[in-house]
Amino acid sequence: MVMNDINKLKIGRYVRQREGYRSFTLYPFPPKDGFFITPRLYKKHEEAIRLVGKLDGITRLLPDKDFFLFMFIKKDATYSSQIEGTKATLQDAVAAPVTEERLRLNPDVDDITHYVDAVNYGIERTKTLPLSLRLIREIHERLMTDARKSQHAYPGEFRRSQNWIGGRTPNEASFVPPAPPDMHTALNDLEKFIHAEDEYPSLVKAGLIHAQFETIHPFADGNGRTGRILLAIYIHHQRLLELPVLYLSSFLKKHQKFYYQKLHDYHEETQVDQWLEFFLDGIAEIAKSSIDTCAQITALRDRDFIKMQKLGKRSAASTLEIIRKLFSQPIVGVAKMMNWTGFTMQGAYNVIERLEKLKILEPLGKAEYGQKYIYADYYQIFDDVFREKRARGKKT
Repeated sequence: MVMNDINKLKIGRYVRQREGYRSFTLYPFPPKDGFFITPRLYKKHEEAIRLVGKLDGITRLLPDKDFFLFMFIKKDATYSSQIEGTKATLQDAVAAPVTEERLRLNPDVDDITHYVDAVNYGIERTKTLPLSLRLIREIHERLMTDARKSQHAYPGEFRRSQNWIGGRTPNEASFVPPAPPDMHTALNDLEKFIHAEDEYPSLVKAGLIHAQFETIHPFADGNGRTGRILLAIYIHHQRLLELPVLYLSSFLKKHQKFYYQKLHDYHEETQVDQWLEFFLDGIAEIAKSSIDTCAQITALRDRDFIKMQKLGKRSAASTLEIIRKLFSQPIVGVAKMMNWTGFTMQGAYNVIERLEKLKILEPLGKAEYGQKYIYADYYQIFDDVFREKRARGKKT
């Protein structure tokens, strides 16, 4: 395929609208002769796809994989929401299902809860619906319905009016996405690109889809989160991973200013290759991290399952099932333990005490009532802040 120089090819231009401001109108996508993929990009893609393949091999061997998936999604939901200004932490989000109603309804935590629901919905929906504009709208609907900004978000509907980024008006904005008629044309091009059988390397294509979606900015609100969910689902849908455990939001949050700058340069400066280099570096870094996470999970699971052998056969079986549940909900209270076991309150406390003696659960802080407990050795695999704080506590 003859392709244009990726550094010279414009992807759109500003067009003055009747109201006086200029909006960015995208050219047909992808360009007629395609994007040229530099040798440097091919090399980065080879390394990223190698690590993704290694991650896929490890996750296929994970026991109880459906339990572990919860924490990968919850972590991505937390960081993706933090990119948009949410202050809640991963610990807040994980504790939410076992937290008192007043605290659980914290709007920041609610943002994360909506994100988790949208990811789970999207993964399940791709089993029966192709990755399409319809699916994107459905994911957005799950993300924004009853969310704190939903009164202006029009859940599940592409915008009918102009939006913009930065400034109080489009004339003051740092970026004005396509006007609605041009937006629909660009979305149709994007959908065709998603399904096209072309020669683009798979992860390069994922990066182009994400940058193009964010440039189109088709919703009144929730574009960033929807775009990051779309990215994760696209990678899973391409069968690069059997288990969807590759989520980029922690990398993008870590380099948030650079992330925004690269997206800006993608459309303003046509620095497509630099955006893709950043994106592929992120895929490689997160794949490495996820490989390490999976190795730690396997080692911890083996260690703690050995502990079960010290118990009687009946106790070992019931305790083993509780630990499996802790993989998806590592912060619990007595009410959750009662729900899991069907025991009385005293029986649930007895189980918690047994798990404390086995050094599987430990108290999460101190509370006069409603004490929570955490599977700390497992939880800290996902939460660097918690792990560092816990390590400092052990030294003092």
